[in-house]
Amino acid sequence: MSFLKSMNISASGLSAERVRMNVISSNIANAQTTRTPEGGPYKRKDVVFTARNSGLAFEDLMKQAFDPNLKEVKVDEIVTDQKEAKMVYNPQHPDANNEGFVAMPNISVMEEMVNLISSTRNFEANATAFNETKSMAQTALNIGKV
Repeated sequence: MSFLKSMNISASGLSAERVRMNVISSNIANAQTTRTPEGGPYKRKDVVFTARNSGLAFEDLMKQAFDPNLKEVKVDEIVTDQKEAKMVYNPQHPDANNEGFVAMPNISVMEEMVNLISSTRNFEANATAFNETKSMAQTALNIGKV
């Protein structure tokens, strides 16, 4: 496997985790949002990853036929959680219904923080793999100079 292929795989992980961190941050920021342009409270979003072949060139396709484990991670889609909103009793809230209940986003800030920590660790692991591959490539180039 070439150094560039390894770097591309790590870079795809970095990119995917960056998208996931942005979506999680949006969920946390909107944990109290009761009005959206679509109407109703903010709905939690989640990222769906998929493993895809890492190359499109014929040579890469042939290599993958012999080593199908080489995959890049890609963001397949961002899905909206379809769970019902939490109904919270707060008659003074401007969005309260006739009974005094407000439809709040079904977001657990604690769960989102755990997801954010997990995503951050995955990002760091991909950055470390990328940097180690770069270091190995630089060492190989220095060996060639001798």
